[in-house]
Amino acid sequence: MVLGSALCARRTAIGLKQEEVARLLGASKSKVSRIETGQHQFKEQDLARFFGIYQVTDPLEQAQLRELAEEANQQPWWQPWSAVAPKHLQAVVSFEEMAQRIRVYEPLHLPGLLQTKAYARAVIAGGSADVYHRQALVDLRMKRQQRFEAASADKKLICVIDEGSLKRRYGTPQVMQEQLERLIELAGSPRYLIRVAEQDRYDLPVHIGSTTIWDFSAQILPDIAYAEVFDGGLIFQDEEQVDKRTKAFDRLRRASLSPQRSIQRIKDLLNSGYYRRA
Repeated sequence: MVLGSALCARRTAIGLKQEEVARLLGASKSKVSRIETGQHQFKEQDLARFFGIYQVTDPLEQAQLRELAEEANQQPWWQPWSAVAPKHLQAVVSFEEMAQRIRVYEPLHLPGLLQTKAYARAVIAGGSADVYHRQALVDLRMKRQQRFEAASADKKLICVIDEGSLKRRYGTPQVMQEQLERLIELAGSPRYLIRVAEQDRYDLPVHIGSTTIWDFSAQILPDIAYAEVFDGGLIFQDEEQVDKRTKAFDRLRRASLSPQRSIQRIKDLLNSGYYRRA
């Protein structure tokens, strides 16, 4: 999908239509369309012909595209979970892996990259999957966290946590207490920026709902946004749609508590005995 998007951008930049590219390749328009949407495996000879048609002469750009093609033709690390992870989740994991910065707002529960294993198990238990699938999804979530933690130091996670989700109990009081302790621990790392959207603030733009925005360091792929819904997820690549969600997220982030006050709010909740009373 990333490579296809890069080739599509190249085609658009030089003013060619898919029909013209198909004619120059001696292929069908549907093949060009499948390549650009990431639904067709890449061959070295096809990529070389694209370089000629799209006037890709820079050796560095050619090397980047060849590397993408090589990665696209390999099985992803999450392949063992492909039987239990729906397509939209597989896309989320892929973009999460490639992104240099991840911005996320979750109104109902904590973002997956922040969850403890026990909390994740309690959240996933609310779905319709059987016991085996639920455990597999928990294992996948933990693996995603491990890979994020092992990534380079400049890979960042910016989270806006709805205060209501901190008070919404998943699992036992002990599960919630351990989860809040984990949030405080992660906030000590410069790679995690956590802000709390206050529950009693009526003027916060929380209407954006569950939103994730992936920012990529290489300019090969533009920003992508994602909205999770009850039975799936929606991926936005249209520049205008992504821009609207990005601006809405940034407004919410700025209006939320500062990182320091956010962690203090979490500590206050942890020390208040709230979960023992719930």
